[in-house]
Amino acid sequence: MADDTVQVELERLRAENEALKRRATKGVTLKVSEKGGVSVYGLGRFPVTLYKEQWEKLLGMADDIRAFLMEHEAELKTKEKES
Repeated sequence: MADDTVQVELERLRAENEALKRRATKGVTLKVSEKGGVSVYGLGRFPVTLYKEQWEKLLGMADDIRAFLMEHEAELKTKEKES
């Protein structure tokens, strides 16, 4: 009887693991947060959440950010993709 319980639990965990893997490979998504901010999921472990005005300010700086990245290329690290 205990073997059956262990087997059922193992199958449940495998299914849950597969569901999490599928969700993780979904890519970058956007969502409106409970407090009215815009959350970006899929960049890292936690979402990045900013209010509309903050996103507009950040997006307005896009050229400056790109220039900064190019200027500091040698100092910056890249996160390797997990396989």
